[in-house]
Amino acid sequence: MPPDARDEGIQAATRFRTTHPAMGVVVLSQYAEPGYAQALLADGSAGRAYLLKERVSEPDQLADAVRAVARGGSVIDAAVVEVLVASSGRSRSSPLASLSPRELEVLDQIARGKSNAAVAQTLFLSERAIEKHINALFAKLGLGPEPDVNRRVTAVLMHLSERDAASGG
Repeated sequence: MPPDARDEGIQAATRFRTTHPAMGVVVLSQYAEPGYAQALLADGSAGRAYLLKERVSEPDQLADAVRAVARGGSVIDAAVVEVLVASSGRSRSSPLASLSPRELEVLDQIARGKSNAAVAQTLFLSERAIEKHINALFAKLGLGPEPDVNRRVTAVLMHLSERDAASGG
């Protein structure tokens, strides 16, 4: 996965499922993000591995994962499984469950205090694309244009609240 927290590696892996269905994919990531893992495994786990860089301490671990994927098996880091299980429990009741991985990424950047222009620059998208993602996430979260409510702040508070719940804090 790229070091700038974007999901091109996951996007490529999901495209390979269609363009090269027999190709196995091993994702080596810094992030135990449920959205990334769900996207990678959406069409099944066969021939897929999701490993965390910080937890691959032995050279044989990576080689074993490559061999398992080559045989059509799968390897998912236990920490990734843990966040997937936690996410699935929350997602039934979470208003954020309907957001796409990209919309969650945009919301995360907004939660960091970034303007639309800064989010666009960070995610290598146009400002217009960011505006579309923001409008889509507002609609999915049921945040209509109300004069006394700042939708951006409300969406960020929802995001931070779920993050706190996920981390147990």
